[in-house]
Amino acid sequence: MKKKDVLNLIRYHTEHNDVAFRNEAYNIAKEFDRTGDSQLAAYIIALLSDANALVPQSTDSDIKSEFLEKKIVVKASLPLPEAIADDVQGVLNAIGRNIGIHKFLFQGPAGTGKTETVKQISTIMQRELYVVNFSSVIDSHLGQTAKNITKLFAEINSFTRPDQTVVLFDEIDALALDRIDSHDIREMGRATSTLLSQMDELSEQIILFATTNLFSKFDKAFIRRFDAVIDFGRYTKEDLIDVATGIMNDYAKQFSFIGKNIRLFKKILSKAEQLPYPGEMKNLIRSAIAFSKPNDENDYLRRIYIALIPDGANAIQDIRILRDQGFTLREIEVLTGISRSTAAREMKGARDE
Repeated sequence: MKKKDVLNLIRYHTEHNDVAFRNEAYNIAKEFDRTGDSQLAAYIIALLSDANALVPQSTDSDIKSEFLEKKIVVKASLPLPEAIADDVQGVLNAIGRNIGIHKFLFQGPAGTGKTETVKQISTIMQRELYVVNFSSVIDSHLGQTAKNITKLFAEINSFTRPDQTVVLFDEIDALALDRIDSHDIREMGRATSTLLSQMDELSEQIILFATTNLFSKFDKAFIRRFDAVIDFGRYTKEDLIDVATGIMNDYAKQFSFIGKNIRLFKKILSKAEQLPYPGEMKNLIRSAIAFSKPNDENDYLRRIYIALIPDGANAIQDIRILRDQGFTLREIEVLTGISRSTAAREMKGARDE
C-alpha cells in the first residue's frame, strides 16, 4: 500500500465520499491479494461488506435512473455449444478472481443467446441486472448524447453495492457506431469518443457486459476497451439440433398435451437445409405448440416440419416425398395422420406404377 492510498482514504473519509472510499479500499485489498497477503485482503473485503450492510444509504435496488432499468431475471436452463459454454465459464472464473477483468463484449448474429447468457450470468452470480435504456441516452440536441453518456457512467460508478450488480449495454452499436447516414456525423463522433473515455474510467468493481450483432463494423479502439470478446456465432448444425432438443425437452415437461417424440423431432431438424439460431428456434417451437390442434398430440411436429423443410406444406402431403426423405412408416403416420397400412399400400402402388 502506497502513501497516496492512505491519503486518499483520509480525504474521502473527511469528504464523506463513501463510494470513493470503498472503491479505494477495494483497490487496496486487491493490491494486498496480488502481493500475496490474501488473508488481509479477505479481511478488508469482509469489513467493506459489513459496512455496506450497516451504512444507512440507499441500496442499488433504490436507484432512480432515467438511463438504467432494473431487470428481474428468472433462472432458466441455458443450452449452449460446448465451445461457447467454455468461454462463458471462463468469464465467470475471471469475475470470481477479482483481478480487474470486468468488461465483456458478446458478439454474434441475433438469436444466438448473447443477452440471455448475460441474464443467466447475473443469476448465477446472484447479482442484480441493470440494462441501459438507449432511448433515454440518445438525444437529438447538440452535445446532449455525450452529456447523457457521462451522466450514465457517473450513476454506474456511484453504485453503493458494485459487487452485487451487473450492467448490460444490449446492442451497444446504438452508441458505439459512427452512423454514416446520420444528419450530424460529428455529433455521433462526440458520443462515441465520450463512450470510450468513460469506459476507461469505469470502476473495476462494476461488471459490464455489452452485446452486438454488428461486430465487424466496430472500430478497433472500441474493441480494445473490453477485456474479452466472446463470439456467439460458433454453432454447427449438430449444435443447433442439440440446443433445439434441449428447448423441446423443456417445453415437453411444461405441456402434457403434446406427444414427446424427440427422435422424430431431431430427424425433422436433420432434414432441414438450414436451422435458425436458438432465439428464433425457441419462438418457432413455442408457436407450433400454441397453434397445434386440440386433441392431436402430434400436430406441433407437423407444424415444425412445415416451417423448417423447403416446400414443407406440400411435401407433408406426399407420402413418397416423406419416404424419400428417410421417414419410416410409423413416422409418416405421425406426420400425416395416415395409418401405416394405408401408407404402405400407397407406396407399394407407387412402386408398381
